[in-house]
Amino acid sequence: MTPIAETVPPIEVRMAEIVFPNHTNHMGTLFGGQALAWMDKAAFLAAARYSRRTVVTARSDQVDFKLPIRVGEMVETIGRIVEVGRSSMKVEVELIAEDLHSGQRKLCTRGHFVMIALDEEGHPTSVPALPEGMPAP
Repeated sequence: MTPIAETVPPIEVRMAEIVFPNHTNHMGTLFGGQALAWMDKAAFLAAARYSRRTVVTARSDQVDFKLPIRVGEMVETIGRIVEVGRSSMKVEVELIAEDLHSGQRKLCTRGHFVMIALDEEGHPTSVPALPEGMPAP
């Protein structure tokens, strides 16, 4: 198998899920805790992929639940590195719901997560700076 070379540092991940009844509350909408779990997973993957390090969640900031996500909808979770410190990475995460029959998409939830890169001993370690010319958040 031929490896595919990276042409730019990977700053984004995308995941897709389907909302089943066990993901929802009594109103048939996605549990907030499930949404946060998917968002944290995307933040983890984006930060680990960018830094090529073990990462942990340090903080979640301002998660806004704008619109409900209903059972049967597909949820695309997008995690994108928007800021980098010495060992920290700020990841913007969006949940976009899509009706698989109509194709209608809507931004339902957005939040920011701060992830910390760790070395082999579990101590914070440096991460690369964002490349010049990367799109602003």
